[in-house]
Amino acid sequence: MGTSAQQRQSDTGIDADEMVITYIGGGSRQWAPKFVQDMALSNLDGEARLYDVNYESAQLNSRFGNWVQDENETTGTWTYRAVKDLDEALAGADAVITSTQFDPTETFVYDLDIPKRYGIHGAVAATIGPGGIMRAMRTIPLYRTIAAAIREQCPDAWVFNFTNPVHFVTRALYDEYPDINAVGLCHEVMGTRFHLARIAEEHLGMDAPHEDITLNVKGINHFTWVDEAYCKGVDLWPVLEELADSEQANQLFTAADLEGESVFTDNQQITWELFRRFDMFPAAGDRHLVEYANWFLHGGEESLNRWGIKRTGSDYRAKHWTPAESKQTTDVTAWLDGEKEFELEPTREVFADMLEALAGGDSFATNVNMVNTGQVSDIEAGAVVETNALVRANEIRPLSTGGFPRQVRSMITTHVDTIETIIEASRTGDVDEAFKGFLIDPQIRTLSPEDSRNMFAELISAETSYLDDWKLDESTVLSESATYE
Repeated sequence: MGTSAQQRQSDTGIDADEMVITYIGGGSRQWAPKFVQDMALSNLDGEARLYDVNYESAQLNSRFGNWVQDENETTGTWTYRAVKDLDEALAGADAVITSTQFDPTETFVYDLDIPKRYGIHGAVAATIGPGGIMRAMRTIPLYRTIAAAIREQCPDAWVFNFTNPVHFVTRALYDEYPDINAVGLCHEVMGTRFHLARIAEEHLGMDAPHEDITLNVKGINHFTWVDEAYCKGVDLWPVLEELADSEQANQLFTAADLEGESVFTDNQQITWELFRRFDMFPAAGDRHLVEYANWFLHGGEESLNRWGIKRTGSDYRAKHWTPAESKQTTDVTAWLDGEKEFELEPTREVFADMLEALAGGDSFATNVNMVNTGQVSDIEAGAVVETNALVRANEIRPLSTGGFPRQVRSMITTHVDTIETIIEASRTGDVDEAFKGFLIDPQIRTLSPEDSRNMFAELISAETSYLDDWKLDESTVLSESATYE
């Protein structure tokens, strides 16, 4: 589907038998344990250096990685070591993974609770809206530092960013180091493939794993769309058009209906509503879609529940930091101490497949976030967009997807303008310029000028310790607000 846009290509190849991977955020409580398992089941060998400001967490994951290698039958042979110094960790690396997060009890909790007091009930608050923008402002300066270190220590390395907000963060890497070989990765589109595979099975009688679903993917992270969908070459569009009017695609929910359900439950009702209105099929989960097509947020949690969505509350995010309290966070200590049985199994992430292809293995196609060099025809060049890409020896080539109907393009470009404004402001740490990006976000446009300013100032005040790279003392906007202390 589509021709190829300008590719990213490293000047030096990588050896599948002697690979060096640097993991920034190597103390991760969720992604690093997945990484260890996928590397153990890969056809790659090498050394993994785990770097984290929490060195003890990196040491724990290093111990876990070596334990997995020693205690299990693996196809990939890896050694793990924790590294204290960023430059040492990056020196000569073939690939770099970035997967970091600040303590949610000191950041994410405010991203959720402060906007809620102003009437904005973000479902996730991680990638757009007031919470997503604050997360971006905390994270972008760090990723400028990381990009600069990559430029010095391993300029040809392949960089895989898992950190949210993916579009802001990946864009910051490119903005600091334009020649970086970076992609942002996200599994939301994979969730759509699973959804469509179930539809093909239930309504066409096809035996269809998600790998058999082919999509023409385009958009920005967490707000991706498709206008072509096939299962083993069979066009799914007529089935989707028929289902759009079905009872399955027109359900109503209440809070009672969702009681006991996970916050990750996806009933696809936002997906179907957007499909009916715009004739394109969204390729992200409903809880993310509502924050980009944000009229579904009006009415607060009752409205979210009506569409089958549970809001991710601050209490959930606070617990997510502690493995003993969170189902999403991996407790590797329980595996290491024998308190919980460990079973080595693949995680459904595509990082290992991409790395094998880059090292000369079978070519691989997947969705990636990269700077727009023409793969999306009517989104500005240089913005980070999400499309399919072909990964093969020493090359990642995004595939051209065409453009959008005017109405969908309008929604997307509004968010691109917010992202680009924040990125431009981050070059000098100008808070007032960042506030301009904050103001034009569709969620924030629902507020009065005073409430927009006061919410921004209150968020900044609550998270000041994480905003050292921003010139807070020079901000007119902050000085005008009584909520900034």
